[in-house]
Amino acid sequence: MEQRVEILSTVKVNHTSDLYKIVDSLNRTLKEQDLMFGLALDQKNEEKMVFTIYRT
Repeated sequence: MEQRVEILSTVKVNHTSDLYKIVDSLNRTLKEQDLMFGLALDQKNEEKMVFTIYRT
């Protein structure tokens, strides 16, 4: 069975070394609510990161 992932929100934020800890905490806490959070470096500006909220 194929699982669909829906993007709910995407925002660019300043690069912070500890930001991944918040994303990890959100993923652990809210997975039962079918939410998933992602964090990636912005491909055009490495001083920014892209934070994304997904519904699984």
